[in-house]
Amino acid sequence: MSDRKVRFAILGTAKIARTVGPQIQASTGAEVTAIASRDLERATAFGDELGIPKRFGGYQEALYDPEIDAVYIPLPPSMHLEWVTKAAEAGKHVLCEKALAMNAAEVATMTGVCQQHNVVLLDGVMWYHTPRAAAIRNILALRQLGELRQLNSVFTFRWESYPMDNMRMHRKLGGGSLLDLGWYCVGVALWLFDGMPHRVFSKAQYHNDVDIRMNGFLWFDGGRVATIECGFDTAKRRWVEIAGSKKNLVCDDFTRPLNPEKARFWTHDDGGSATEHVIPQKRQEECMVDAFCDLIRNGTTIHPWLELSRRTQQVCDALDKSARTQQEIDVS
Repeated sequence: MSDRKVRFAILGTAKIARTVGPQIQASTGAEVTAIASRDLERATAFGDELGIPKRFGGYQEALYDPEIDAVYIPLPPSMHLEWVTKAAEAGKHVLCEKALAMNAAEVATMTGVCQQHNVVLLDGVMWYHTPRAAAIRNILALRQLGELRQLNSVFTFRWESYPMDNMRMHRKLGGGSLLDLGWYCVGVALWLFDGMPHRVFSKAQYHNDVDIRMNGFLWFDGGRVATIECGFDTAKRRWVEIAGSKKNLVCDDFTRPLNPEKARFWTHDDGGSATEHVIPQKRQEECMVDAFCDLIRNGTTIHPWLELSRRTQQVCDALDKSARTQQEIDVS
């Protein structure tokens, strides 16, 4: 593909597409060529709003277009397997929203078909690809916190009443706080602990057979423990704490900086002294798009981010099973 911009089609007009779409356009290595919706009028309105030239009244139409290199899929998780598969078969690279799939078996199928057709698959977790995330990972790699002991991660927000027209409130669509919010909490634990838990346990509260709140324990080798909390019934929080034998690190907005102009985190020593670390970075959506385009240009269809997605889905499956059976689950 050399230095030509990666040409995207967006499959769907979900709210998140209005956040990510402009940042695809802002990236120096990408452009949004087309928007597709099952309703041509919605596609046209979306295209007018964001200045996207091509509009399609069906997702498959976008896949037929030879002038599209990649698709961004902001559809519900229940539709990911179908449209990732169809995009891969059409030779399009795929940036797909999280949760990547409904379960780990679907992730395995999606990964296989993308590698079979030599296209890149990346999930839509943005913060991994930022300089701030790299700085946090580097502090751990240099053992500045000492021996790692505990990781606590929380992602919650509060609805006044549960919106039953929202896909998050329907299990068959991939709803629930675990896949919507807990995906980040599980992912940060696996990434920063650089491994898989061998055992998990969780408890959840349900509405319409959907977990509206979940608390989980993840046990790792070496005596390390992670806790996660996710839910639709608590004030907005999105923080992670990593505690070691010497220091701890706290980021109170790890999934998205509260102030995009000042992405930061803190380290605290045993004496109570805190050090603020401010890491300049671009918008995290743009960082993710840049990382995706780099994978495409390098022909890297097998990459660590995809393995992290697979492991995250596997642990989410185990947490869901634990909450529903009230048993500890071995993660194999």
